[in-house]
Amino acid sequence: MKLNKVLFGMMITASAMSALAVAKAPVIDVNANAIDSAVLIEQLSTLSRKLDSRNKAQVNIQRQLDQLQREVNELRGITELHTHKLGQVLERQRELYQEIDRRVNEVLVSTSKPASVAHRPSMSINTAVNAGSYSDNLTENEAYDRALNLVLKDKRYQQAILEFKGFNKHFPNSSYAPNAHYWLGQLLFNQGELAQASQEFIIVVNQHKESSKRPDALLKLAIVAQKQKDNKKAIARYQQLLVEYPESTAAKLAKPRLASLTN
Repeated sequence: MKLNKVLFGMMITASAMSALAVAKAPVIDVNANAIDSAVLIEQLSTLSRKLDSRNKAQVNIQRQLDQLQREVNELRGITELHTHKLGQVLERQRELYQEIDRRVNEVLVSTSKPASVAHRPSMSINTAVNAGSYSDNLTENEAYDRALNLVLKDKRYQQAILEFKGFNKHFPNSSYAPNAHYWLGQLLFNQGELAQASQEFIIVVNQHKESSKRPDALLKLAIVAQKQKDNKKAIARYQQLLVEYPESTAAKLAKPRLASLTN
């Protein structure tokens, strides 16, 4: 009887140990591994699409930068062309001014001669000139060039007076205004219209203080006063010129004239 109990206990113990061993054995889930691989592949595919999208965006940005660079180069070329053309215009204007200054200096030098400047053959007025009215159909540059060419090229001084008067009326705020008033004064001065000439020179002196023509206008005001026998006013203008523009060409012309009045 005892032997049977022992055998029964041994059988129960063996069964328990067998069950325990079965419980501790590892379990592999094949389906779970398959799911993880699919997720990884999908993530890699998403990453690849993002990389492709970024590369395409970079290519587009580079194309846009290249286009902008081409446009900048074109604008730079246009700017350089316009700068060149502007330089040519300024050079032409400078040459015109130099020619006028040369002629004016010749007139100034000749004022000491007995003959009146207004009656010199080189400055004679063309009596056949059509003294028509000023044209309203011209632009600012066209109007100024037209008046200037009447003096330099055509020597039609009476018509030039009309053109400069029309220019000053229609373009009072023009950048050419001080020059236009000065040359109108010069033309009137050459005709002996001293009072009208003085008015034009005064406009340059009082209203265009930054103009390069202001020292010349001061000189002309002094000469006009001297011709009108107002030596006190002439001396004051000469002295003003020498104080304000001591190194100018006009000042060099003024010194001997002032000396002749004060000595």
